[in-house]
Amino acid sequence: MEVNKELIRYILQFFFDKGKNASKVAEIVNGVYGADTATANYVQFWFRRFRPGIFDVKDAPRTGRPVVVYKITEIIEVVRYVSSRSITQELKNDHKTVLNHLRKVGFKTKLDVWVPQQWTPEKMMG
Repeated sequence: MEVNKELIRYILQFFFDKGKNASKVAEIVNGVYGADTATANYVQFWFRRFRPGIFDVKDAPRTGRPVVVYKITEIIEVVRYVSSRSITQELKNDHKTVLNHLRKVGFKTKLDVWVPQQWTPEKMMG
């Protein structure tokens, strides 16, 4: 059962206001909403946050990681004979990240040319 994190945090705030123990609160929440809904460490984290009076339980906006997949595919579509190192330098990104994105998008290198992974010479001949 998918439980709303914000709802759980309001429940934790309720128990914090009642002066309950974090471990006991974790047991209660897991008993009601299912195992592993709130670990004791998670409850302790929120109790530490509530102690100085920070009662905002909403998720803070996050910027996240920049998406480079579309840039990688654009580069490969223009120049098939490009090395992953060249892509890394152009995008100013980590080499392993570029390789992971290439695999995720479905490209692999054959004879120093980036091709879609499903394409093979055997498929063209057969």
